[in-house]
Amino acid sequence: MEYRHILVALELSEDTKILIDRATFFANKLEASISFVYIDGTHGEIYPELVDIQGNSSDLPFNEDTLAKLKEFETYAKHPINHIFVGTGDLNNKLKNTIEANKVDLLLCGHHHDFWHKIISHSKQIIDTSPVDILVVPME
Repeated sequence: MEYRHILVALELSEDTKILIDRATFFANKLEASISFVYIDGTHGEIYPELVDIQGNSSDLPFNEDTLAKLKEFETYAKHPINHIFVGTGDLNNKLKNTIEANKVDLLLCGHHHDFWHKIISHSKQIIDTSPVDILVVPME
């Protein structure tokens, strides 16, 4: 399979750099583009749509610290980032439309092997609903 557009599901932790490293490795080998997606699920469904902060600098659903961290990840990637989609609510509900609208063909996400993630796994939910191939990267 030829992957042309990789979407990386981010967290705001340093562990995310593992995902970015993996995405840039594949993107460089496959001459693919990369986009990021970050969904804050802690506040519920405040904004119904995802916003691309690459093309929109006003009326964003997050504070400056969150946006600064996302921009830090963009700089860390050392690869052009097409889109940085942000939103609130449930990641699974928003991924399908975003994937289809942006012709994403590989989704990259992380999975923690700790107690809480065995009980509540976002990766499993993504696997159950994704319309494209998924690379799940183990996170310490």
